[in-house]
Amino acid sequence: MHMNDLADLGSEIAITRRSRCLTQRELARLSGISRATLDALENGRTGELGYSKIAKILAVLGLELRIHAANRRPTLEDLIEENLNAQGVDRRI
Repeated sequence: MHMNDLADLGSEIAITRRSRCLTQRELARLSGISRATLDALENGRTGELGYSKIAKILAVLGLELRIHAANRRPTLEDLIEENLNAQGVDRRI
């Protein structure tokens, strides 16, 4: 699954937790975090959460994070340049 942010990660954690027949309280206890923190993560209400907490949750669920090169989304300037190039406009002064 491709995740864009912490809310996506929280949603995946909730889905996996339920598939493992764990309550939030059980996963929180096994992970060493508060149930309120887990609930906020699962429901996209946390702005930041330390890596060690996330790693503990994922370990209990048998999940892992993987790092890979991101596909950079084009900026507005990139799109304008692409459009001008497609039209054959010479922007040199």
